[in-house]
Amino acid sequence: MKRITPVVRAMEVDISLSPRVNSVKPSKTVAISDQATALVQAGVPVIRLAAGEPDFDTPTVIAEAGMNAIREGYTRYTPNAGTLELRSVICDKLKEENGISYTPDQILVSNGAKQSVLQAVLAVCSPGDEVIIPGPFYVSYPEMARLADATPVILPTHISEDFLLDPKLLESKLSDKSRLLIICNPSNPTGSVYPRKLLEQIAQVVAKHPRLLVLSDEIYEHIIYAPATHTSFASLPGMWERTLTVNGFSKTFAMTGWRLGYLAGPKHFVVACGKIQSQATSGASSISQKAAVAALGMGYAGGVAVATMVKAFKERRDYLVQTFGELEGGAFYIFLDFSSYYGTEAEGFGMIKDSESLCRYLLDKGQVAVVPGDAFGDDTCIRISYAASLSTIQAAADSIKNALLYLRRAVPV
Repeated sequence: MKRITPVVRAMEVDISLSPRVNSVKPSKTVAISDQATALVQAGVPVIRLAAGEPDFDTPTVIAEAGMNAIREGYTRYTPNAGTLELRSVICDKLKEENGISYTPDQILVSNGAKQSVLQAVLAVCSPGDEVIIPGPFYVSYPEMARLADATPVILPTHISEDFLLDPKLLESKLSDKSRLLIICNPSNPTGSVYPRKLLEQIAQVVAKHPRLLVLSDEIYEHIIYAPATHTSFASLPGMWERTLTVNGFSKTFAMTGWRLGYLAGPKHFVVACGKIQSQATSGASSISQKAAVAALGMGYAGGVAVATMVKAFKERRDYLVQTFGELEGGAFYIFLDFSSYYGTEAEGFGMIKDSESLCRYLLDKGQVAVVPGDAFGDDTCIRISYAASLSTIQAAADSIKNALLYLRRAVPV
């Protein structure tokens, strides 16, 4: 008799993903940065101006505080909301620099300002709510709204108006579904800074809608250039009760890898965000929190160390403005209209159709990594980060200009 060997068929694994995740788009800033990194690792001398990361080292006094925390065994869990020591000095900072008063139980320390923003959106939005986002916008805002089953509503701004939100447009778009207005001031990606008078006009519109909250992302507050000045939205009359202020340490103090941000707001909302954090990541790094205490002890707005970095950022920004265009503001980005090159083509590359193809061309031909404007909701522009040395910025500008020289208008067939 022949031995019969049974055939066992492997069951197919269900690899489907949730509709919520499928609705989220991958970050183009991360994609461009990863592509540039891969080229560098392959030996291609790419100039990376895509990621929003200061090129400075963390100031020594902050680094020493982190190292001392390790040496002294300060390496255990902290309370979910952050150490009382850090939350107390954050309150002092917000009072002195921003003119807004909080108690430590109205502060939530998180693993970066990005986590603070996401938790705020998840805490206050219900399915079907609308999140109002001026565009161009930080790439993650609409995706965070989608993760909360809310609908992102993009309100376009224009380069002729410094990419600032028009209060009349805002008023025309608000409804009973409007739950959260996100303002990034100074702006990523445009670098625009909202004047106090304009914020007051926006606040007057917000005040007419009891259900509408404001998330004020102020992570770039100290990277700002005269004559621009920064105003915290929560400091405006009647806005404290409905404003969630997000800030952090990554940009001002060159602490991107330390991963530390915070949320300040009415206790009811902060506790809700803390509930999410307690089930997701728990408290932030104990070491980073000790370093942050040292950062906030460096003096008003970070003292001399931060002023030195901001001075260097301004010098680089001024060079790019002189090279490519006109603008005022803050952060360490410029957002420039390159749409006049759409419809051109380059031999061996093909047609430049939009901001994404232009950025791919600049990476391929000019070996400069920048981010397409469509990632931020404006396909006419590209974002250039000048968080790099002046000599690097100059080399990048020359490479971009040289690459653009090879573009020719397509000849109709």
